[in-house]
Amino acid sequence: MIEITDEQLRQIQLTELEMLVEVDRICRKCNIHYNIIAGTLLGAVRHGGFIPWDDDADVALLRPEYEKFRVACETELDTSRFYFQDHRITPGYRWGYGKLRRKGTLFLREHQEHMPYDQGIFIDIFPLDNVPDNYILRCVHNFHCFCIRKALWSEVGKIADSSALKRMFYNWMSKISLSAIFSHYETFAKKGNTTSTKMVRILTFPTPNDAYGYKKEWYESSEDMRFEGKIFQGIKDYDAYLSFKFDEYMTLPPLADRKVHPVSRLKLLPGGGA
Repeated sequence: MIEITDEQLRQIQLTELEMLVEVDRICRKCNIHYNIIAGTLLGAVRHGGFIPWDDDADVALLRPEYEKFRVACETELDTSRFYFQDHRITPGYRWGYGKLRRKGTLFLREHQEHMPYDQGIFIDIFPLDNVPDNYILRCVHNFHCFCIRKALWSEVGKIADSSALKRMFYNWMSKISLSAIFSHYETFAKKGNTTSTKMVRILTFPTPNDAYGYKKEWYESSEDMRFEGKIFQGIKDYDAYLSFKFDEYMTLPPLADRKVHPVSRLKLLPGGGA
């Protein structure tokens, strides 16, 4: 693992800002509704930009909007600077959401060096799918999500997990055909989206508490928010969303919790150096 300096972290953030601007450009041109979420939204509210120690950025779209964005990238994305990845177009890709990456960079996450696709500096593009409104059914649904997530993670978990027993289990799971996992994932998501619900989630990403979902209305109503001097769409009722996700969100976390993702190799854009 390498130590990322403050100067390098800032260069990573500015590269991610460039990608956020590109997402916003495409979405406004193609009438696609998105939101900055999670730490990116928190950064906008609490810091007016990136959380100082944050090294990623997050965008979320309800599933129909995500599919519109994915298709729009085929013709609208500035491919001289960026490339879009998801499991349908990127062989060996093991995440249930998309990533927009910057050409000419490298952000190689620890224990993911063997993954068979380009790993430039990225922002996450999350699809939001329906979850049951009934809590018991949502708990069952959450366990289903957990199983899919672990099956996808297994290729990394068989190396990264500190437990020898879990590494052995992940090694067994990694033998499951990736096409079979994603076929099941797509069927699971499609089935859930046939019924209108009041709650949604990122199916292959853990939820912050035992609710196992977020209010869909949070993602349906947005407003322009200033982030690093740029304007992006963010959740209008950000107080309810951020309180739900982070509790006392205006309180800074302890220094020990202000961490970046461990990386083994880093390449920045010319002038950023690494």
